[in-house]
Amino acid sequence: MTSELIDCGSGVRLERKVPCRMSDGCTLYSDHYYPPDSDAKAQPTLLMRQPYGRDIASTVVYAHPVWFARHGYNVVIQDVRGRGDSEGEFYPFRHERKDGAETIQWLRNRPECNGRIGMYGFSYQGATQLLAAAEQPEGLLCIAPAMAACDLYEGWFYHQGALRLASALGWGLQMLRFDARRLNLREASDRLEAAWSSVRTQPQFAPYAKLPALQSAGLPTYVKDWLEHTEPGEFWSDLDVSTSLDRIAIPALHVSGWYDLYLQGSYEGFLALAEQAATSFARDNQYLVAGPWQHIPWGARIGEGNLGPDAALDTDALLMRWFNHWLKDSGEFSSEPRIRHFALGHVAQSESRWFSSTKVKADEFATLYLASLGRANSSKGDGSLNSAPPGAAQPMDHFVYDPEVPVLAPGGGTALGGPFDQATLEQGNNILVYTSAPLTEQLHVFGSPQLTLYCATSAGNADFTGKLVRVTPDGRAEFLCIGIARSTYLFRESGYTADEVHQWQFTLEPTSCVFAKGDRLRLEIAGSAFPLYDRNSSSEVAAGLADPWTWQRSTHAVLHDSSNPSCLRLPLCR
Repeated sequence: MTSELIDCGSGVRLERKVPCRMSDGCTLYSDHYYPPDSDAKAQPTLLMRQPYGRDIASTVVYAHPVWFARHGYNVVIQDVRGRGDSEGEFYPFRHERKDGAETIQWLRNRPECNGRIGMYGFSYQGATQLLAAAEQPEGLLCIAPAMAACDLYEGWFYHQGALRLASALGWGLQMLRFDARRLNLREASDRLEAAWSSVRTQPQFAPYAKLPALQSAGLPTYVKDWLEHTEPGEFWSDLDVSTSLDRIAIPALHVSGWYDLYLQGSYEGFLALAEQAATSFARDNQYLVAGPWQHIPWGARIGEGNLGPDAALDTDALLMRWFNHWLKDSGEFSSEPRIRHFALGHVAQSESRWFSSTKVKADEFATLYLASLGRANSSKGDGSLNSAPPGAAQPMDHFVYDPEVPVLAPGGGTALGGPFDQATLEQGNNILVYTSAPLTEQLHVFGSPQLTLYCATSAGNADFTGKLVRVTPDGRAEFLCIGIARSTYLFRESGYTADEVHQWQFTLEPTSCVFAKGDRLRLEIAGSAFPLYDRNSSSEVAAGLADPWTWQRSTHAVLHDSSNPSCLRLPLCR
C-alpha cells in the first residue's frame, strides 16, 4: 500500500491504478478501496473484473465500492486486459480464466488481505467470475455471478440456433467503440459512433454480417467471429466454462432477471452447476435469486409498468449477507432458501410475491394441448388450449412467414425486455393464438415451459417461436417468456425436409408467474420474433448473409390431432 491514498470518508481510503503484472508480462491496473482499520488487520477482499472502466464499477446496479469497504472488505476493481489502463489486447472472455486466477493469487498475498477472496459483478463481470473459478485459484472462496452464462453459445449469443441479434449487435458495437478509440482508428470510430447513435435500428440492416460499422480495417474481429460461428462447438467452449463445470468447486450466488438479456444463461448456469460442480459441497451451495428485472436497472419499474415494492429487492444487502457468510464465517446465509423467485402476476396484497424452493427442477407439470377448427390465426381466431388431448382429427393451422415483414419481438422493434401487452401484436394473421378457458383456481408456473409442435413448412429452413402470455380478465395480454428453435439446429443430426411433418421439441425461457382465478393462459406461435432473434432467410443462404434478394416466404403448418398432439408442458411450483 502506498502513502498516496484518497480519503473516501468513514475511514475508507482509495488507491488508484495499482499495477498487477501477469505471467506473460502484461500489466493490469486496478483501484483498491481499503476498509477502516486496514493498516491494523488484514481483512477479506472482494474483486470485480470488468471491461467498462474501473471507476464505473457496475454502480448502475450495485452500491459504490466505498459502501462495501465500509462493511469491512478490501474492494478491488480491475480493468480486464485491453480495457481502461490495462495493457494487452481485448478479446471478450478469452483471457479471463488465467488473468483472473493470477490476479487472485496476487491479491491473496497482499498484506491487507487475510487470504479470503470473493468475486462479484453482473453481465461480463459475472462471466469473469465463472472463468476464474474454473481455474481453482487458492483463496477464492465464493462468487456471485449475476446475469451471466456458463454456456456462451446457448445462454448469451444464440438460442436454439437463432442469433440473439439485437443484444449481440448492440453489445458488439459498444465494445468496438472502445477498441477504435484505444487503437486511434478515427475513421472506424466515426462509423461506430454513427451506428451507436441509432443502435436500435442496426438489426434492420441486411445482411447484418456485412454491417458497415463492423468492416473498418484494424478493428478486432470478435463480433464477426460471433456471427460466423452459428453452431455450438470449440470456438464457444474455449471461451466459457460449459465444458469445465466440474472444475468449479466453490459456492455461487446466481442472480437473474425474468426480463434480462441473459436469463437463459444465468438460470441454466445455476441448474448446471447444481448438478455438475466439482464437489458435493459446491453442488449443494449453488443459490439462485430470480427477480422481475431487466439487464439494467433492477427495480420495481420496467418502462411504464410498476411491479410493486416487493420487486425492489435490496441486492446489496443480499450480497453482504452472502460474503459475510463465506468470508467472515457469520453464518447469516444459512437460513436462505436454495431458490428465491419473484412471481409475476401475483397480486395478493397480504402475501409476498417472493417464493422459495429447495427443488432445483420441477417434478410436476400441467399439459395443455393445442386445438382449433383450422383458423387459430390471431386473437380473433378459434385456437384453444385444453387439458384433454385431442380425441379426433382436427384441421391444421397455417400461417405465412415473411422475412421482409417479420413478426416483431415482445418489446416491439426495439426488442426491449418487459411484461409488454401483446394484444395489438396478436391481431395479425401471421401469428397463431391458442387460449385456455378462464382458470377456476390459481396456477403457479415456475421453470422452463416445454413446447412440442408437429409441424410442416414449405421451406427446408425454418424457425418456430413460442410465447407464453397471461391474459387478464380486462383483456391485457402480458408477455411472460419466449423460445425459438431453428431447423438447422434442432434437426442438425436427423435432417429437415420441406413439406414433411416433423416433431419440434424445444423449451421457452424460464419464468415464475401466478395465474389467478379468472386469468387465461395463451400460447402464441410464429415464425420470428425480430429483432430479438435474427430472421430466418427460408432459403439456403445463412441468416447473417441474407438480404431481400435471397429472402423467401414460407408457409408454416401446425398439426394438433390424435396422431400429432401438439402441446405445452408447464412446470408447476408446489
